[in-house]
Amino acid sequence: MLYPIGIQSFSEIREGGFVYVDKTAQIYDLASTGKYYFLSRPRRFGKSLLVSTMEAYFSGRKELFSGLALEGLEKEWRTYPVLHLDLTGSKYTEVGDLREKLDQYLLSWEREYGVEEKFEDPGARFGAVIDAAYRKTGEKVVILVDEYEKPIVDNIDDEPLMEKYRRALQGFYSVIKGRDACIRFAFLTGVTKLGKMSIFSGLNNLNDISMDSRYSDICGISESELKSYFDESVGEIASANGQGKEECYAKLKRLYDGYHFNEDAPGVYNPFSLLNTFKSNKFRMYWFETGTPTFLVRYLKKGNYNLDDISKDDVPLETLTGTNYVSPAPITLMYQTGYLTIRSYNPEFYTYTLDYPNEEVKRGFLNSLSQLYAPALIMGEFSVVQFVRDIRGGNVEGFMNRFTAFLSGNDYEIQGDLELYFQNTMSIMLKMMGLYVKTEYHTSRGRIDIVFDTDSYVYIIELKRDLDPQAALRQIEEKGYDKPFLASGKQIIKLGINFSSQTHTVDGWAQA
Repeated sequence: MLYPIGIQSFSEIREGGFVYVDKTAQIYDLASTGKYYFLSRPRRFGKSLLVSTMEAYFSGRKELFSGLALEGLEKEWRTYPVLHLDLTGSKYTEVGDLREKLDQYLLSWEREYGVEEKFEDPGARFGAVIDAAYRKTGEKVVILVDEYEKPIVDNIDDEPLMEKYRRALQGFYSVIKGRDACIRFAFLTGVTKLGKMSIFSGLNNLNDISMDSRYSDICGISESELKSYFDESVGEIASANGQGKEECYAKLKRLYDGYHFNEDAPGVYNPFSLLNTFKSNKFRMYWFETGTPTFLVRYLKKGNYNLDDISKDDVPLETLTGTNYVSPAPITLMYQTGYLTIRSYNPEFYTYTLDYPNEEVKRGFLNSLSQLYAPALIMGEFSVVQFVRDIRGGNVEGFMNRFTAFLSGNDYEIQGDLELYFQNTMSIMLKMMGLYVKTEYHTSRGRIDIVFDTDSYVYIIELKRDLDPQAALRQIEEKGYDKPFLASGKQIIKLGINFSSQTHTVDGWAQA
């Protein structure tokens, strides 16, 4: 079987004999029931292939759809002028970068449709192209935009530049509504919504299908599609790894499944990770190997967020869709970029419970965070094995000495709340070692800074800055932080730790 890894052209996949998971019935449904659409999905999830398939369909390339659902659904096969704008593949570091990208497309379209008007503004040129394409062909225009907001997302931690890109794109896209009589269909995709970046304020009839259950698997691979298209491939990888077939299915699900784009929708697999797994017969974190979410990690660190608040309960719909493009909530970005997904829905309060979709995302994201918070873990300069042994064996002095040395040996810039920074650092380290960790754990009498457990021990940790560690220990005792864990049958270790704002490391600790 040929796997179309990295191939985003529908025609190349069909003509080259690559496997194609048929999404054409949903494309026909969109085209026959509406006109303006928006879809948000994580990167490497098949958005570009979806747009390319739409381009082939509206271009009347019937031969490419032989044997697919759309072949039997479409009866007319008309050819429309298609304006396909793809904002991927460029780095947007200056305002002129976007104008140069738009100019490339506009020049090509102007030549193709014989635009004679001379305008400087990209939006005015775009409008002239739409008019000319309609006049020349006698058919209404199809507009397809891939990664509509990439210049903005690339600069989410640079507010002035982000705002310049937003204004430029708002002026460009606003042309679409003014040409309604000339347009047959418009479909725009992106990674984030964020109130659709306030870009489409004039295009108020844009139908956002990102959380529509009818199209939850329009990108990605469903469980039924996995078994229908790739059962033979699963057998091959199971054999290569000495597994039974059902065991292999279970591992694929654990690693790559779990994306829910609606509370009622079944899980969807990451197609990029699946296809790479089948081609190599090896289980790896393929999604993250193509690039870490650097903009998101920088944003989280810059904002001094408690990283354990990222996956949480009772998240309102407004947070998921995002209304503040200037300073979005971190959980909004985490959900829209695919690092969190819907686990359940509370109809009483109209809220969602979110969590990491699968092991690949959780492990990969923690790894990305650790490069900022705990770089020595990545560089192999820290004895993870011995650190874990100390924790599992209740050797507090051993693991505290190692943790102190670890912090002292890191060369990093402390930003914002020092106590929160150290809290996040310790939490990331422990989670990467497979320990279940909670920060800011709520009890009836207060919040525990860090709590985690092993088979034999429960660790309760209180952090202080530039104070006596005994003060931290007294807080644990006075507020009875150990009471929720007394029935666990495990030995409880209470630990007060003081951090120095001068040395940026541990400056004393006390145990009870």
